[in-house]
Amino acid sequence: MNIGSKCALSRCSKLIDRCFSLQSLVSAESVHATLIKVGFHRHTFVGNRLIALYSKLGAVSSCPKLFHDVADKNMYTWNILLAAFSKNGEMERALQLFDSMPERDVITWNSMISGYMAVGLAENAIGILRSMQELGVRPSGFTLSVAASSVSTVHQAKQIHGCAIRRGFTNVVLGNALIDMYGRLRVVGYALGVFFSMREHDIISWNELILSLERSGFMNYSLGFFKSIWHGGLLPDQFTLSTVMNICADQRVMNLGEQIFVLCIKLGYLANSIVSSSIIDMYSHCGRLDCSVRFFMELVERDSAVCNSMISSYARSGSPEDAQRLVMMAMREGLRPTEFTFAIILNTISPFASIHLFTQIHSLVLKSGMEMDAVVASSLLSLYAEWGAIESAVKVFSVVTRRDLICWNSMITGFAENGCGEEALRVFEEMLEVGARPDRITLTGVLKACGLAGLVEEGALVFSSMEKKYGVKPETEHYACMVDMFSRAGMLREAMDLVEMMPRAPWAVELQAISSLPYSVLAHIYGARGRWESMARVWKSMRERGVKKETGCSSIAIRSEVFMFRADQVLYCGGESLYSILRLLETRGTDWP
Repeated sequence: MNIGSKCALSRCSKLIDRCFSLQSLVSAESVHATLIKVGFHRHTFVGNRLIALYSKLGAVSSCPKLFHDVADKNMYTWNILLAAFSKNGEMERALQLFDSMPERDVITWNSMISGYMAVGLAENAIGILRSMQELGVRPSGFTLSVAASSVSTVHQAKQIHGCAIRRGFTNVVLGNALIDMYGRLRVVGYALGVFFSMREHDIISWNELILSLERSGFMNYSLGFFKSIWHGGLLPDQFTLSTVMNICADQRVMNLGEQIFVLCIKLGYLANSIVSSSIIDMYSHCGRLDCSVRFFMELVERDSAVCNSMISSYARSGSPEDAQRLVMMAMREGLRPTEFTFAIILNTISPFASIHLFTQIHSLVLKSGMEMDAVVASSLLSLYAEWGAIESAVKVFSVVTRRDLICWNSMITGFAENGCGEEALRVFEEMLEVGARPDRITLTGVLKACGLAGLVEEGALVFSSMEKKYGVKPETEHYACMVDMFSRAGMLREAMDLVEMMPRAPWAVELQAISSLPYSVLAHIYGARGRWESMARVWKSMRERGVKKETGCSSIAIRSEVFMFRADQVLYCGGESLYSILRLLETRGTDWP
């Protein structure tokens, strides 16, 4: 290559650098067009940089064409396209490219492992790691750190740890990743083992250990290791102090929390939003909302994280109106609400509140483009279902592409509570097809749906297979749903047989926990069989345990005020005058023309 060509390539590289700094796809396309005109887009170095640029700007669909334009592909050309697919979650295309590569290096394998981990396919990532070792490719510390970041089982974690030991890796970065891995899985003994086997520690090592202990409930040990940081000659950073502050909040230890507060001031950490948020949370958890408000109002700068903590503190302290006002104030100040903001504020809305407020917040969710977030969607569809607007709940559910278990449960329960048994079962089947595993709440919703819709056979099949098929042992609410289902269908003999088959006698079952339903159903069965003394014992047990029979109610919103009317209330809010008018109408009813 002559000097002129080298200078031209240097200018091309600078143009591409400029596009990286501008983060502009339009600029990238303009530079790309220029390079095509002069024929430099086929040059290996320039082509590789173009693939990296388009990948960085999110235009992954253009990368394969750029790849094919490169005349003389090297290892980096293949790796940069593979990384583009992996980072974009297109693992099928990544695997096809991986299988067709003429050669691979450790970066190639790392891209596949990190890609599978990013989309939640930990088993696939472990399989790639295993194949890598079988072919004699030595994994790097980065390889194992990436693999450790997303493992979901203790078995997988031990495989990663064992590989690190066999390869003799002792660097701090990998050690920290292993501590975090075991901490997330609540295997604190192994986390401690990794920590004490490390030759050196940095502040991240201490932070990961303190967080691991806190996650596993060993709060006192967390605080003990926090004090040990000073003996190691290190200073705690913002993450350390926010973690310890959160421990103080969970344990309601305000004295220690205020000591940490003073330390934050001395170290100059109050400007950090994570630290400020933890201080607000600490005071509100300790019952001092006034201190949270005072600290929040004194902050010079506030971001979304700090506002979210204050909104959460208002909600936690039973001040939903203040939480809602703060959301509006934050938006007026130009702060963009996050998914967490909407999740909090939606949970402050009572199902008996005015739907006008709810629709306003839903509109804000849509304008912010967060309707696809699983947590926000779950709150939205739960409230719609509670209001009986099941069609609106379905619309919310339909736009969520990545549904978590809470989202599935909310939709199934929503259908069940609105008497849509077949629809609930359809969603349940769809949930199983995508590989989501049901839990106790899921199956309660399914059984309730079957009972309300009269789908006895379907409900009995789910109940009989729930422990063997889904690993969920039937609990009180599941038995109550089955007894209710049989009773509604007039199958009192089957209902009674199920009661007698329960693991313990009905009187020893923990019926008082959540609902009067098991008592009511059982009393109904005894009454139907003429066992009046047994029925009386059920009602007596309800009174002794303080369980009250659920009473139906209606509500009406007039302007911003909501009025509640219970089924057992005769006089309410001027009800005496209301009934006088009704009696007058009844008397004059025959005289109307």
